[in-house]
Amino acid sequence: QAHAKVWHLYNDHFRPAQRGKVSIALSSHWIKPQRMTEKNIKECQKSLDFVLGWFAKPIFIDGDYPESMRNNLSSLLPEFSEAEKKYIKGTADFFALSFGATLSFQLLDSHMKFQQLESISLRQLLYWINSEYNNPQIFIVENSWFVSGTTKRDDAKYIYYLKKFIMETLKAIRYDGVNVFGYTVWSLLDGFEWHRGYSIRRGLFYVDFQSHDKKLVPKSSVLFYQKLIEKNGFPPLPENQPIEGIFPCGFAWGIVDNYIQVDTTPAQFLDSSVYVWDVHQTKKLIKVDGVYALKRKRHCVDFAAIRLQISLLQEMHVTHFHFSLKWSLILPLGNLSLINHTLVHYYQCFASELLRVNITPVVALWQPMIENQELPVSLAKYGAWENTETVQAFVEYARFCFTSLGDHVKFWITMNEPSVKNLTYTAGHNLLKAHAKVWHLYDKEFRRSQKGKISIALQADWVEPACPFSRNDQEVADRILEFDIGWLAEPIFGNGDYPEVMRAWLHRINSVDLYNFHLPYFSEDEKKLIQGSFDFFALSHYTTTLVGSEKEDAVKYDHYLEVQMINDITWLHSPSRVAVVPWGLRKLLKWVKSKYGDVPVYVMANGIDDDQNMVHDKLRVYYIQNYINEALKAYTLDNVNLQGYFVYSFNDKTAPKYGLYSYVANQYEPKPSLKHYREIIDNNGFPGPETPELLCPEEVALCPECHFFRTRKSLLAFISFIFVAFIVTLFFITYYSKRIERRYK
Repeated sequence: QAHAKVWHLYNDHFRPAQRGKVSIALSSHWIKPQRMTEKNIKECQKSLDFVLGWFAKPIFIDGDYPESMRNNLSSLLPEFSEAEKKYIKGTADFFALSFGATLSFQLLDSHMKFQQLESISLRQLLYWINSEYNNPQIFIVENSWFVSGTTKRDDAKYIYYLKKFIMETLKAIRYDGVNVFGYTVWSLLDGFEWHRGYSIRRGLFYVDFQSHDKKLVPKSSVLFYQKLIEKNGFPPLPENQPIEGIFPCGFAWGIVDNYIQVDTTPAQFLDSSVYVWDVHQTKKLIKVDGVYALKRKRHCVDFAAIRLQISLLQEMHVTHFHFSLKWSLILPLGNLSLINHTLVHYYQCFASELLRVNITPVVALWQPMIENQELPVSLAKYGAWENTETVQAFVEYARFCFTSLGDHVKFWITMNEPSVKNLTYTAGHNLLKAHAKVWHLYDKEFRRSQKGKISIALQADWVEPACPFSRNDQEVADRILEFDIGWLAEPIFGNGDYPEVMRAWLHRINSVDLYNFHLPYFSEDEKKLIQGSFDFFALSHYTTTLVGSEKEDAVKYDHYLEVQMINDITWLHSPSRVAVVPWGLRKLLKWVKSKYGDVPVYVMANGIDDDQNMVHDKLRVYYIQNYINEALKAYTLDNVNLQGYFVYSFNDKTAPKYGLYSYVANQYEPKPSLKHYREIIDNNGFPGPETPELLCPEEVALCPECHFFRTRKSLLAFISFIFVAFIVTLFFITYYSKRIERRYK
């Protein structure tokens, strides 16, 4: 009633001269049902009625309280007379809304939630207000979140909540038709925050409460909000717009399957037993004891599993297929004393069948898995990569693989995605030496005859400073990139030693007695061995991470590296909460080029999980489209020597939720993303009307069987001489035999 009287006072006596507006500012939360049932939805409506509708309905609708309040509170709720209803109704020139952490949520009586779930979706609240109160003009008079009281200038968490709320406001305007005409950040400077006191901060300006003068210092959020106001929102950035263009001739379009489906069950044609069909009684085949047919040699066509996988790969139109061998199964004892020849033959057949259909096999010798790191048990049991004996065992294993499979495999990966998160410095040290020794082994003993290439594949997700205006956050991002990628990359692709950033950081934290981490040193000979042991730079990339220097969330703070992991809640995320950030791939490729020069680069794995219940995997279609386009930008605009791109993964059977083929009831079904990827492959990128035509020479089909003859030219010459001599001898014998016959006649 007081509000209504003031509104009428202004309307009758001041509006004609001052021409202003008057309203009441109402705070609200947003609520969503625990389960989508009619009862829960009604409870959500009741929650909003009790918090926002209590004041909004009398003013914006009919002058009376919500019906749900009347039904629940009965006599506790006062009655308006008809005159009072008429007097209160319409006493607002706009809808002033407050939506933030304290008023909207933390001070909300738990009974007001009616056992439903709170949500910070401002867009949904704006849509509800628009629908409930007849499309009023809305002015957001207070909105923000908060950061820890210990956070100083780099308030990344505050920035991303602010970004989320303003983006949702823009979506409500653009997509939902909500009439929002103003937005106000809460608040200008840090202060006393209700029941939370000084334990949190929400100001754009930092205040040191312990100082005498209480000087105001602008935070990163000030710069963010300032630039947002200058742009009046979020205009499309030119660098984020898709481009048209195509990749070079011979570009490797691939698919990944960590471990191919191995089924060595012998075909029925290999059974030498003789059977009789009992057509009268059992109707079954009865084995005849003691009678056997001639045994025939095994052929690759005997493996039915290979034929199926090859046909599925052909349907994709890929040119390359990347998979890993199982060291623990090929050499179960970790040495050549026991060899699984059946499995090796299966791999030989798989590779040769790939070549037969013009798909290049890309084979990793080792890929770490959770159990025993995919090492032979004898090696895993005695220290794994911590033990130097594993290095030599890996070299001997590699030699065996090159000898057994090298005729069919020309594209090798020594180690695929060694996880630095689970690697000790000693293990990483030995792993680098093992890689280098295997590379030199191939280079000296196999490259000339097999004519292949070999390198290591590193996992490389991009790391971005959470506050783009913060020098501290940039330093943290640079540090994480060196620890995550540079640790294994710098010795091989750089100067033969670990990044200087790593050594300096470990020296600093060890000196204060908080940790005792020792980063080993390479001898000069080892540096020479490791440096340059590559033919290309292979990387796996899935997402981008934000990092900050201010400790905000203890759960996501790494004390060892003094880094705070931040989540941009406006980013698109997969069901497993992996962020979809296509531009991160381009930044990573540019970083590799700037660090390691014009090295040939292959993106060996790039993919996202999906919801297996979704028929149309729109997220993966979007992911593949945009990540490949960012790769195209790196190639065409940044001159990155990009030579291949591989999607992860082949199918859901071996990589659940990641496959381009679903696997249900023993059947493989192509997903929409497979067809989309195939279209990109067929176009070799994203050609447009003005894209010049690329004339590529016809590729000659590889002939794995020809290797035998290419490497034995002298033997071939000798056999040819014997054959010609035999023909000539046969001719003369025939010729003189006929002459002798005529003479006697």
